[in-house]
Amino acid sequence: MESPGSHPPGAGGQSPLALPVQERRENRSPEGTWRFTAPAKDTSVPQLRHTVRDLLRRRGVVPEDTLQNLLLILSELATNAVRHAALLSPEIGVEVSLQRGWLRVAVEDGHPYRPKALDADPEHEHLGGRGLLLVKMITLEAGGLCDVEQTGTGGKIVWAALPLPRLPAAGLTSPLTRR
Repeated sequence: MESPGSHPPGAGGQSPLALPVQERRENRSPEGTWRFTAPAKDTSVPQLRHTVRDLLRRRGVVPEDTLQNLLLILSELATNAVRHAALLSPEIGVEVSLQRGWLRVAVEDGHPYRPKALDADPEHEHLGGRGLLLVKMITLEAGGLCDVEQTGTGGKIVWAALPLPRLPAAGLTSPLTRR
């Protein structure tokens, strides 16, 4: 179901993997913003990955190496939301944005914990999973950015933005800006 929206969906509802709720179709531009929700369950991670992969391949403007990097980032972020936030967030939100030469993915959950891997020096990290460090390394190696934002409802949005070499960069603005 498509309907207008301006932010990634919050934690709520019990729908299975949802269809995009917003897509800009100005002059059949490949650019747009798509939002999905999914239950905070392990089975949602591959569903989200396949949905985003198919969506971006249909756009026809994302180089395959960039797409694979983004899908790995999405898998790591969604897996973290499922594993660490499901008690407080039975549903996760995913936003994919293809705009002004940038490809951005964001995963929202209702848990207030800010992952430290995006803040700290990797050498001083605690033992355990290295998924967010992998996200940070892939993003920085590609010339992109990643960060965590708190939501107004007490949750968080973890995002990464990768530059797209094949899209024109005229009027490029920071991928930090959410619409």
